[in-house]
Amino acid sequence: MNTEPVLLTQRDARGIVTATLNRPKLNNAYNGEMLEALISGMEAMAHDASVRGLVIRGAGRHFQAGADINWLNEAAGATPEAAHAASMLTTRAMQVLNEFPKPTFAVIHGACFGGGTGIACCVDVALATTEASFGISEVRVGVAPTPISTHMVHAMGVRHTRRYAITGERFGPEEAMRIGLVHEVHAPDAIEARLEEIISAMLLSSPTAIAMTKRSMLGANGWLLDARTMDQLAYESWTQRASDEGREGLAAFREKRKPRWA
Repeated sequence: MNTEPVLLTQRDARGIVTATLNRPKLNNAYNGEMLEALISGMEAMAHDASVRGLVIRGAGRHFQAGADINWLNEAAGATPEAAHAASMLTTRAMQVLNEFPKPTFAVIHGACFGGGTGIACCVDVALATTEASFGISEVRVGVAPTPISTHMVHAMGVRHTRRYAITGERFGPEEAMRIGLVHEVHAPDAIEARLEEIISAMLLSSPTAIAMTKRSMLGANGWLLDARTMDQLAYESWTQRASDEGREGLAAFREKRKPRWA
């Protein structure tokens, strides 16, 4: 069994690469190793003319259930420099995905929480099965979703992002489609055929024109993150995680109890 945190496979001769988040025993919760693998993989593919598209999937029962609580606990007790670096990894992974010059797709099944919703917001096409479940749940454990906040606003607008990022409510795939988090919802036995239809349509388009279109849309709307903004998002993330409520929320989650503020 392959234990790499991200499996990159060339799916067919068309140049469609699949990135499978591969920590199924932990519901594909991300840690530093997974984020580094995603970043390095995308950076290697960005200027590879043989790559025409990237599909992101989750191994096992779920797509991606947010951050690994053990990794968050380690980061909460780390030095400021190490804690900032951990938050920057998340911020950077989402930036690279959002600005990736090739078409990107997500096939979402099962749980899609926290950073998983960030992935959904950063891809060009997000498809979900009728059995998917969503939640922007960071606030429930006393941390803030700042590494994905800008991307959520771009995808869902401020109004919907404010509601779900503040309440931490879970919601289903139809609601995810209504608010713009995913584009389409399909039965599990129909989603692969629909993905193939969309990829086939995309392959009729010019690769360089696609890259220019993506870059232009993001740039013209101020959605390309600069170093100062990245640093601010990472700073806000780690300082909240290291706060009294951040530590209490993580401890409560680990101990399977309600936090003091609940």
